Amino acid sequence: MSLFNPFIMANRNGIPRIEATGVNVSTTAVTFSFQRNAFYNRNFAGLIIFRLPAYTAPATAVPVIFDTDGESQAVTTLDGVAVTSAELNKSGIYLGFYDGSTLQLLTGV
Repeated sequence: MSLFNPFIMANRNGIPRIEATGVNVSTTAVTFSFQRNAFYNRNFAGLIIFRLPAYTAPATAVPVIFDTDGESQAVTTLDGVAVTSAELNKSGIYLGFYDGSTLQLLTGV
């Protein structure tokens, strides 16, 4: 019997709560901006609570991108399908999961 806990690095210090500092809507993407070092490219895996502002969605659905530290991360559903502006265009609190390379929204889409 092994005493190794595979979840030791998941949400070690609780569930981070971060708020978007802005949103940029273009014809190619809706990009939410976050403070530097919010979550991207850190030794982190686990749940994240996001507070997102409302915006006016473009006429054609475009991918939703989260940006922090000058790096962009596409947002997907649990099935790995890109989240679009047609699905995520209301302000609110959203639960996500980040594993270091994939960011999936668990609620709100």
